[in-house]
Amino acid sequence: MSMAETLKISSQGCGLPLVFIHGWGLNSGVWQPSVEVLKEHFEVITVDLPGFGANLEHSLSPYALAEVASLIAQSVAKPAVYIGWSLGGLIASEIALNFPKHVKALITVASSPCFVEQENWFGIKPDVLAIFHRQLAEDTAKTINNFLKVQAMGSPHLRHDIKLLRELVMQFPMPTKSTLDESLKLLTTVDQRASLAQISIPYLRLYGKLDGLVPRKAITAITALSPNSDVVIFEQASHAPFISHPGAFIETLTTWLAPLVEHTYR
Repeated sequence: MSMAETLKISSQGCGLPLVFIHGWGLNSGVWQPSVEVLKEHFEVITVDLPGFGANLEHSLSPYALAEVASLIAQSVAKPAVYIGWSLGGLIASEIALNFPKHVKALITVASSPCFVEQENWFGIKPDVLAIFHRQLAEDTAKTINNFLKVQAMGSPHLRHDIKLLRELVMQFPMPTKSTLDESLKLLTTVDQRASLAQISIPYLRLYGKLDGLVPRKAITAITALSPNSDVVIFEQASHAPFISHPGAFIETLTTWLAPLVEHTYR
């Protein structure tokens, strides 16, 4: 497929446009409960990453962050608030950095500018990501299932969260092994720590206090890199606060967005 082709996007409701970008291995189905509520007051746009969900046929090789960011910005093609979860947070941040005219505000959910643990940096242990790479070669479906469990680990209603995530994600066919493998490399290689200070638009970072993929110590370190951003930590949530605590998630989002709505539609 050529770069010129845009991605399929879904749009519901009207008002300030909110673009939701999902995380690794999953698809835009994860946002469905949030979309149902938010579309009453906003234009809610969901986009599947290349090779995932509705864009299953749109494979990218190499699967580079800059290409994915550019493709999404071109496909949405208007200024919007970008909301990215996990890997989606890296992509939303990349769009904010490279296409500032397209981004009215940036919200990242359970995301980090650098997901891998390094010297003086807290994150996912490299061997955990290596295991996912290795498992992908053996059994794609099982790997995704295991990854769904990791998303919910620490949540007070673990089984419910895993079941809901699985139901939402399984509405779409599975991505190919190569798409999963190449996009997982983004989690292991991207490092935006040096760029965060350049984000000058309104910027909100949301976290789950019990998240195993973005540990609490990382939150403090990210705040130091981006002192102008706002931070909300959901006390009882893990890696998917919009699944485990949908009410608190929506309320936090709409409260923070209120001044922007007022400014845009005065």
